[in-house]
Amino acid sequence: MPLFSCAADNDLYRVLADNGLTCPRHDTPLAAVEAAPDGAGVLLLADGYPARTQQIAPQVFEIAARKKLRLYVEYPATLPQLEVGQPRDTTWERGVIVSDAFGPELKPMRILGIHDCHFVPVAAEHPHMVVAKVAGFDTAVYGLPAKDVWPILFEHPGAKTLVATTKLSQFVTARYAPTDAWAPVWRMILGWVQPGLALPQLKWTPVVRPSYGAQEPLPADAEREAIRRGNEWVIKARMLIHPSWRGRDWGPEAQGKRYSPERATAAKADDRFKLPAGDGSAGILEGYKSKIHYDGSQTVRWCLRTDCTGEEVAAFVLGGKLLNDANHVKIGRNLADFVLFKFDATAPWRNPAHPAFGLIGWCCSPTLAEPTDQHQAFYGAINARICMSIMAAATLLGDDRWDDRVLQAILANFRTTGLYGLRESAPSPKMLEQKGWQHFFNEPRLNLSCHPTAQLLAANLVAYKATGYRPLLERTRTGLRLLMEAYPDKLKWWNGLQQERARLILPLAWLVRIENTPEHREWLRRIVGDFLKSQAACGAVAEELGAPGKEHFRAKPSNESYGTTETPLIQANGDPVCDLLYTLNSGFIGLHEAAAATGDAEWRKAEDRLAEFFCRIQTRSDRRPELDGTWFRAFDFGRWDYWASNADAGWGAWSVETGWVQGWLVTTFALRQMNTTLWDLTSKRPLAVHLEKNLKQLLPESGSERK
Repeated sequence: MPLFSCAADNDLYRVLADNGLTCPRHDTPLAAVEAAPDGAGVLLLADGYPARTQQIAPQVFEIAARKKLRLYVEYPATLPQLEVGQPRDTTWERGVIVSDAFGPELKPMRILGIHDCHFVPVAAEHPHMVVAKVAGFDTAVYGLPAKDVWPILFEHPGAKTLVATTKLSQFVTARYAPTDAWAPVWRMILGWVQPGLALPQLKWTPVVRPSYGAQEPLPADAEREAIRRGNEWVIKARMLIHPSWRGRDWGPEAQGKRYSPERATAAKADDRFKLPAGDGSAGILEGYKSKIHYDGSQTVRWCLRTDCTGEEVAAFVLGGKLLNDANHVKIGRNLADFVLFKFDATAPWRNPAHPAFGLIGWCCSPTLAEPTDQHQAFYGAINARICMSIMAAATLLGDDRWDDRVLQAILANFRTTGLYGLRESAPSPKMLEQKGWQHFFNEPRLNLSCHPTAQLLAANLVAYKATGYRPLLERTRTGLRLLMEAYPDKLKWWNGLQQERARLILPLAWLVRIENTPEHREWLRRIVGDFLKSQAACGAVAEELGAPGKEHFRAKPSNESYGTTETPLIQANGDPVCDLLYTLNSGFIGLHEAAAATGDAEWRKAEDRLAEFFCRIQTRSDRRPELDGTWFRAFDFGRWDYWASNADAGWGAWSVETGWVQGWLVTTFALRQMNTTLWDLTSKRPLAVHLEKNLKQLLPESGSERK
């Protein structure tokens, strides 16, 4: 067996031991080579990574040469006859296989995720693996870039030494991905170090993994458990803001600094978990960034967002009621009070004379200094999702204190929507001040995209049902007709065509609730049918790119463009990836409502398969409890792992989003368990009692228009 120089808790050493391979271990490189018999293999692993490169005395290489040892060396400070530079780190770069050494499982141009890779630059003519910024899902589709391609694994030209310029043996802790690629990597390395070594199929438990296998039977209470764990994740991950957090240096920049080698001994950002936890009364943080650090942690998105806050209201109230958890219900109430009454409370648009009156702002910067919109954007879809979440919670609680403010927000959205029911994605206060709300209300806008519009149309329909204010129905019907006439090739798609379908299902289902005509049923059947064409046996629904030239964000057209904008998770149609942030979050609730509105048994079965899929892929982690019970944006259902193109500049494959994902998945599970629908809960709100007042303030010339 090969000998090791490493700490006892080194990932590779522990994995081999767990797989029945007991190898001699020594604390220093010198001790390992001195103990090795002639011709043996020795692995010198980097214990100090990334703070310290591995200091290997010249004597070690001299002994190795004399004994004809075969060495594997990680993250070296020096190498015989080669110049080794100072450590560098990576941002968007990924590992790329560039030789045939790994066999048919890892062919040249295959991409690997070596998260938070710190490496020493060394010139090597024929490396086996490099790190570079490349576009693609599994394969570097444009080849390697012309510059900034750095060897990661190569054979020393003058010695029997295989060199890794980084710490590859960190593969479990640092969550190198995809998981199935790393057994072939180690088979190649260990086979090189000791030719003829008989290796079993290496297996290990990933630090963060799906809760269940693709075929593993689910327990009877799987959905209730997903609800409980989903809400508990928000609490234990310290997503609920505590007022004392303001002024703390826990933003992304401060966290990021600790990962450069010279600062690796700085206080860990995990100390954030020692802070007092909030109760919802100060809002909620956005979630986690996609970047995985060398210790397996991820940077918190230190932003206070109303969408994330408001969309968690129903999750906590419905989940709390279902599971008899009074604390969760209290958190939901507090979140609703905060997003409707506290956030934006001091903003100028809280004045009824302001053209943005009634709208809910979006985002507060990482300072958390004053909860008010600091990004100057009023997203219609965000306002709508907040309102629908709170309306559902209000009905279950029998609480009417939010109704007036909810109707105000819906009508404020409506008066900034054009003649055809379609709206500017996110008008700013400045735009509204310069043009006035009447400009937007009378504008013949043709924003033919479901991403910024569909959920707004759904909120209009439920508000019409609750108030009888007919313009809400008429303009919404017109908007849906225009979207259906544009579908699919004239529709502008955001990150993929599948997400446009997913968002469109909800308003179409509710239109059938109100006007159950053959045409409206056909609209719904067409969209749901196309959405489900890509549903796999496991329940996942694959992403799909739309017509060229109609994209808002397209798959990356070059290596240079990787990581520069938002972008799809797939490189091409057929990549087995689903998107929980932009597609399946809205697809799940939409499918639930469509099946209930029509009674379609096949749609109900498809919804059940999707629900089982979500139960299975909810994260489980003992070592990173702050990531236990959530859902990442991306899932590769072909290999049953968290993997995709991580090119999105803001919300990549491993990003975690409260509200958008966590909130709606938990809410839909709760609706299923309660045998009810979002329509049943939201359409029962007594909004009509607040209609006259709000019409006078927001649409003074429309007060006489009724059902």
